[in-house]
Amino acid sequence: MSIFWHDGRAHEGDSLNLPISSPALLYGATIFTTLRLYQQNLNHPLTHWQAHCYRLASTVKVFGWNEPDWSDMERGARFLGQHYPVLRLTIFPDSLSLITGRDLPKDLEEIQSNGVKGWVAEDPVFVRSLAQYKTGNYLGPWLAKQKAHLQGQREAILLNKQGHWLESATGNLWGYSDGIFYTPQLSQDILPGIARGYLVNSMERQNIRYQEVIWDFDLLSSLETIAYSNSVVEVVPFYKIEMEEQTLTFDPEHHSYGILRQFYPNNLKLLS
Repeated sequence: MSIFWHDGRAHEGDSLNLPISSPALLYGATIFTTLRLYQQNLNHPLTHWQAHCYRLASTVKVFGWNEPDWSDMERGARFLGQHYPVLRLTIFPDSLSLITGRDLPKDLEEIQSNGVKGWVAEDPVFVRSLAQYKTGNYLGPWLAKQKAHLQGQREAILLNKQGHWLESATGNLWGYSDGIFYTPQLSQDILPGIARGYLVNSMERQNIRYQEVIWDFDLLSSLETIAYSNSVVEVVPFYKIEMEEQTLTFDPEHHSYGILRQFYPNNLKLLS
């Protein structure tokens, strides 16, 4: 039986009652953030609790929604954090919130070490709506990832109308070539991921070279590695990416991944 937090208290079950006129049902009108608790601790530096709260609060302000009870959300997150290592915090336009939990991917350590196969969703129909915000309307990336799964790939990569690579269906992209890391520009209408921001800040502190650039054909043809990041999986390399007319292959043991992994000390050992 699942446990979730809604309307100020914990519930058991797998369903939630919403009116049929709810904008969440009609338009996907929710905002959310997904975080991973390290050592069951909201205050652990790798949990990035304040960054996730800021993401929600700033979007609530931009959208002009009623603010939720932030202290209640923290109580709910602390409670569910005793049961799940991954939490999704969702806010509705009327200020109500929902917190659900889930486990880490069972093969997380394997994909972090050995990489995954990816598929380039070359039709821009798969691009996310209001991409700079984490809204409940995730239909485009969800469809892309479902199609990738049907073809035997783990993750999809989304493009804009110009054919530039933007992000994966679930995270931000990273490439490496000749001592420099590359990530797509936020100005290209992509999500400013919390893991992305953490990696950028960590690189700046250690004077590791990185650039925010447009991912066009010239850049792609020069990259030695490609990976994606998010708050749950941290950094996962691609060992193969299938495109319409060609397939890219990479070494998941490339030394550049060690540079990124150093920012997640002890990795899964941090989990309780």
